[in-house]
Amino acid sequence: MSATPLSSIRVVELSHMIMGPSCGMFLAQLGAEVIKVEPPGGDKTRHLTGMGEPFFAMFNRGKRSVTLALDTEGGREALQRLIATADVLVENFRGDTLESMGLDHAALRKRYPRLVIASHKGFLNGPYENRPAMDEVVQMASGLAHMTGPRGRPLRMGSSGNDIMGGLQAAYAVLAALYEREKTGEGATIRIGLFENCLLLVAQHMVQYELSGTRPPPMPEREFSWPVYDIFEAGDGKRIFIGVITGGHWDKLCRLLGLDDLLSDPALATTMARIDGRDRFLPRIGAAVGARDFDTLAQGLETAGIPFAAINEPADMFDDPHVNRPGGLQTSINWNGKPFRVPSPPYEFEGAPHPARGLDVPVLGAATREVLGDLGYEPAEIERLSPEPTR
Repeated sequence: MSATPLSSIRVVELSHMIMGPSCGMFLAQLGAEVIKVEPPGGDKTRHLTGMGEPFFAMFNRGKRSVTLALDTEGGREALQRLIATADVLVENFRGDTLESMGLDHAALRKRYPRLVIASHKGFLNGPYENRPAMDEVVQMASGLAHMTGPRGRPLRMGSSGNDIMGGLQAAYAVLAALYEREKTGEGATIRIGLFENCLLLVAQHMVQYELSGTRPPPMPEREFSWPVYDIFEAGDGKRIFIGVITGGHWDKLCRLLGLDDLLSDPALATTMARIDGRDRFLPRIGAAVGARDFDTLAQGLETAGIPFAAINEPADMFDDPHVNRPGGLQTSINWNGKPFRVPSPPYEFEGAPHPARGLDVPVLGAATREVLGDLGYEPAEIERLSPEPTR
């Protein structure tokens, strides 16, 4: 199977920030030609700093940048010509903004019946459909922030997980629509809701309440389902998470730590008894872990098949041996020429890592002349449609 099965698909992307761009990036990773349409001054995300600095670089890799002055009649007509060549349109703008650019969905589908439109919104159709939203808003609204922080201190998750997963859901739906188009010849209009995506992330807690009638506590205060599911400190100061899920894990951990007497304790004979008796034995496990250095302990846990993990920060991943396996990281070139490394897609085709080529960040407007030239525009017209930004 080809690692770039979408090589015959053209995507026109009109989006900014993370959710829409991540959809385009996922399609580009599968080989689609993704043309990102930006204003002459560039997508504002290009110019973010601090924690926003990686947004554009991370989620616009593998695309081609075309600049158009969409506030002009000529720019809007050029966009229509471009969409006429596309299989997919990705957008995440408000409806009135789209209409002002002549991009009403019904009109687009009538004009281009094979077009697949992926429309990224805060909410699906319903009472909240016109509300603006962002990742943190929907995490608060859905209960995910409640489940993440201690009681009374709701916290967002430590990444833009909803935006990224929302883009992934969109790409997933686009693939389904393209597959269906092969049979019917008709495109589709897809609406992806950031809030509904977050509902999927908390659905396990919703279903727990539905089945048991009990409101699940925040994860930091959760009722434990396993005897050991905790963070400890090794003798060299490194912290480690250990998860004991099965009876076999319990036996192996006790023997590894020299706590064989726990195995003969009748009060700890069953999994439920061990869960109820956590306060009795966890201090002893903590002391035994603290008597060993991290590397020795990790080797023993791995040999025994017991789930464990070092407590890392994201920056530590660049030194992780598994992340640095062949194909584990890809190097991209940012629009300003600076190289940076990113994790490879989390899948392999036929056992081979996903190819890294073609995943650089586009220089602003780098593809404008070629793309508009292919649409029949002369150089002088292109200069008019894509003017230099005002400084």
